Amino acid sequence: MPVRPIPLLLVLFAVLLGACSRETPEAALERSARELQQALEAKDVGGVLDLLHPQFQGANGLDRQAAEQRLRLILLRHRQIRIYALHHESRLDSSYADRGRTEAEVAVSGAEGLLPERAGHYRVRLEWWREGDDWRLARLDWD
Repeated sequence: MPVRPIPLLLVLFAVLLGACSRETPEAALERSARELQQALEAKDVGGVLDLLHPQFQGANGLDRQAAEQRLRLILLRHRQIRIYALHHESRLDSSYADRGRTEAEVAVSGAEGLLPERAGHYRVRLEWWREGDDWRLARLDWD
């Protein structure tokens, strides 16, 4: 019985589509960085905490619990929070397959009404650790 080329091509096409649909580690890292920004702007504490690695550490000895407390305080203080990524770059760590880094220049504003009451410009450095297909924020530093 001769092999029918059409079904064979369809199977091959389906396999290629499946291989292409897998998200690359770089794309997953970018997605996690965007999700962090969106969760902060949405004042979604649970969403932010979901992105933090269990061994999270921030500047000045900030651990996961202290980060949650500080985040809740900031979100209570400001009804609206906007984060503008002026420039950012995410990349995989060349030394460790399960590490990635994001560096960004961001402007942050907080407001109770229509006009921002507080604004700041920061240079942030984020270190992400991969767990399976997901990236979790493990280290955070800013100036």
